[in-house]
Amino acid sequence: MLRFFILVAALVSVSTVQADTIEMKVNGLVCGFCARGIEKTLRRNPATADVYVSLEDKLVAVALHEGQDIPDAELAKEIADAGYTVTDIQRTATPIADIRARLEQDAE
Repeated sequence: MLRFFILVAALVSVSTVQADTIEMKVNGLVCGFCARGIEKTLRRNPATADVYVSLEDKLVAVALHEGQDIPDAELAKEIADAGYTVTDIQRTATPIADIRARLEQDAE
């Protein structure tokens, strides 16, 4: 019985692990001004550690400070208020440096 409770506790702790990075597909990104505007907006949030915007891939990635989070609805609202549309949000453990490297390699 004790093993069962340990297993359940382990599964619950794994399922509540937060993502380190939030990747969003965003429509309406067409220029460097768009990218800088979104980056500036997202950096205002105290949970944001870093932001990467790829115009070519219409991707915005937000790295979070450890132990912090930004709800999807809040991110979508901030981007909508800036004049863009979020079409997809994915939470991953992929660091922004890896996302940047992958996208730059795909562009070659």
